[in-house]
Amino acid sequence: MKYGLGLIAVAAITAVAGTAAISDSNADKAALAAVKARQSQMTLYAFNIGLLGGMAKGNVEYDATAASAAAANLASLSKLDQSRLWPQGSDNETLGHDVTEALPKIWAADSDIAQKGMALVEAATAMESAAGGGLDSLRGAMGPLGKSCGSCHETYRQAKN
Repeated sequence: MKYGLGLIAVAAITAVAGTAAISDSNADKAALAAVKARQSQMTLYAFNIGLLGGMAKGNVEYDATAASAAAANLASLSKLDQSRLWPQGSDNETLGHDVTEALPKIWAADSDIAQKGMALVEAATAMESAAGGGLDSLRGAMGPLGKSCGSCHETYRQAKN
């Protein structure tokens, strides 16, 4: 239960913090709302992956129930319909680098973003199966999960300076 409340708190904090940055922009409100929603989803991914990664590294004591819950959250998040979160023109060149890190090449004709999204679904589903099965099982699923996240970020997200 406390993990569910934590997720709600993270989402609320992200929403409040994101609103201040977005409200100053004169950009299209629908595109800004989409950016805010997808950033909130990414925050929820990070929150759950943080717990699983902490357990895998030994920084957080392994707890099968908590690991299973976090993995189930990831699997559910990865399967949400994101079609409205990524409208054309919601990239960092259109809206500004201070609003989003999404690169315009996400929407290019040769983009493989859909395949990368499916890889995340597969990795999150595998983690959901593995997380409650012991620390070694969780650790075995972390590599593919991290790789699926990283492959998209390396290609389609503005590099952090």
